Amino acid sequence: MAADPIPGWTHVYSGKVRDLYADDGRLLFVASDRISAYDWVLPTPIPDKGRILTAMSLWWFERLAGIVDNHVISADVPQQVAGRAVVCERLQMLPVECVVRGYLSGSGWVDYQADGAVCGVKLPDGLQESQRLPEPIFTPATKAAIGDHDQNIDFGAVVDLVGEDVAERLRHLSVQVYTFAHEVAASRGLILADTKFEFGVRGDGRIVLADEVLTPDSSRFWDTSSWSPGAAPPSFDKQFVRDWLRLESGWDPSSEQAPPPLPDDVVRQTRGKYVQAFEILTGQKFEGEQR
Repeated sequence: MAADPIPGWTHVYSGKVRDLYADDGRLLFVASDRISAYDWVLPTPIPDKGRILTAMSLWWFERLAGIVDNHVISADVPQQVAGRAVVCERLQMLPVECVVRGYLSGSGWVDYQADGAVCGVKLPDGLQESQRLPEPIFTPATKAAIGDHDQNIDFGAVVDLVGEDVAERLRHLSVQVYTFAHEVAASRGLILADTKFEFGVRGDGRIVLADEVLTPDSSRFWDTSSWSPGAAPPSFDKQFVRDWLRLESGWDPSSEQAPPPLPDDVVRQTRGKYVQAFEILTGQKFEGEQR
């Protein structure tokens, strides 16, 4: 995953999806078209994915400004990465994935079936898959390196990592942002089932929302009309890719063999899911990059 050089910026890190560059005191946060699944970065990119993630994050950051500060300084970036990058503050990033669930799905559903709880949060008996929870719950995870799995942890583990005051603040902010975003999504006919946030700390101790926010890569969105408890409804994210890999490609996600390239139709339909999520939420027409 060699990152392209950008004049005036020094490459410092590449993750599964993003490339990070630095200059004097600032970061250039670039969203690529890479897509990951089952802890692998797949060999086939999804056209315009980086532009969609960036545009959605900026749209949400603007609406969340009254709740929490964010790391964005400017969207005025080098032409080479225009539309898929932002200039950001340098922060001390906190080592916690701040996950909030309003519905019982994914790994939360698996954990609930095992012991009736998610990340140490005890839930009522008899809940069904995809059922709305009595109230949103904070279900944090550790941040994993590329190739490793995030591990669900309980609130006590967050306290051990960052201290009680910061842990309480993270939980409060995460649930507050989720609740607001859930209402926004609902007004557009979507359900925000769950999402994850990343936060950093400024030099003055203020906690700041960072990374991407409320995109199909970090969130599970459902069409309200397709949702009912007892089943997993289609989602506007890369679940389509996961399903193809697991059910149709012949590849075994538990093997050490790299996943195969994605067929053109899977790429096209996956891109369509991202575009659809952007357009439904923002009410804007997505204009893809000219190719």
